[in-house]
Amino acid sequence: MKAVLPPLARARLQSLRLAEGGTAIVVLDAAGLDTLERERLEQAVNEALAGQAGVSAVRVALMADKVRRRIIAVGSGKGGVGKSTVSTNIAVALARMGRKVGLVDADIYGPSQPRLLGNEGIKPQARDNKLVPVPSEWGVPLLSMGQLIEPGKAIAWRGPMASNALGQLIDADWGAIDTLIVDLPPGTGDVQLTMLQRHKPTGAVIVSTPQDLALIDARRAIQLFGVGEVPVIGMVENMAGYACPHCGKVSDPFGSGGTEAAAKELGLPFLGRIPLQMAIREASDAGQPPAAGEGEGAAAFEAVARRIATWLDNQ
Repeated sequence: MKAVLPPLARARLQSLRLAEGGTAIVVLDAAGLDTLERERLEQAVNEALAGQAGVSAVRVALMADKVRRRIIAVGSGKGGVGKSTVSTNIAVALARMGRKVGLVDADIYGPSQPRLLGNEGIKPQARDNKLVPVPSEWGVPLLSMGQLIEPGKAIAWRGPMASNALGQLIDADWGAIDTLIVDLPPGTGDVQLTMLQRHKPTGAVIVSTPQDLALIDARRAIQLFGVGEVPVIGMVENMAGYACPHCGKVSDPFGSGGTEAAAKELGLPFLGRIPLQMAIREASDAGQPPAAGEGEGAAAFEAVARRIATWLDNQ
């Protein structure tokens, strides 16, 4: 019977026997395979053994160690600093490095990730009472309330309902994904507290623009993670510097270097600057993450993602 198995099944075969009554029992190593790959492997084995002499039924057992999933929370303390765009592009850049990354849009009341990842209008399916993330063109599966509600409909939920929704997004069927980037809503409310208490992130990334008002709220977010004993991986300065497309002169509408100075003062790593570019805004609105391409914007996101990857590898 082993000879008729497909090559992947033979490579992952742990045991194969024909039980009383003609039931072929196959045990396979499924480590590293996502949900779809496991389903295809099981189907291929069933098709290969069905109809073989003496085989009346086929039972396939897929064995794998439980994935140890790490959560990276991306917070800001303040809205309007581009946190969601940074979250998307960190995830895409990590995926381009070969990391198995998923993205959770935890901004329950203002979900934007389906637009940023270009998979709007696709609803997640459910399997065994768990949501199955929606794939994206960029190799980053996503779960967001924006996929579950009607477009343009407001979500008027009290805190416990939003917290329960977050749990369903995080405790989904993520398959072989081992790192979740969680795009938190602005502020320090119920969703953030639920994140800290129930799902304990491995680390946090703080996004801020350079001006003082944004940094005041960023410090509050850092303090919250400190209370929750979640290490802050570092700070990202977004919208840092605008190059005029006509004359090339660089100006700083939101100031310059404020986030790096704050990181130094707080004893935190500075992960990098993301420029204020029309190209980043246009690509993001079109569901084409800049980190998936080339150019200055892509390089900036990649540099941030590499520093996060190094931090993860050192844990």
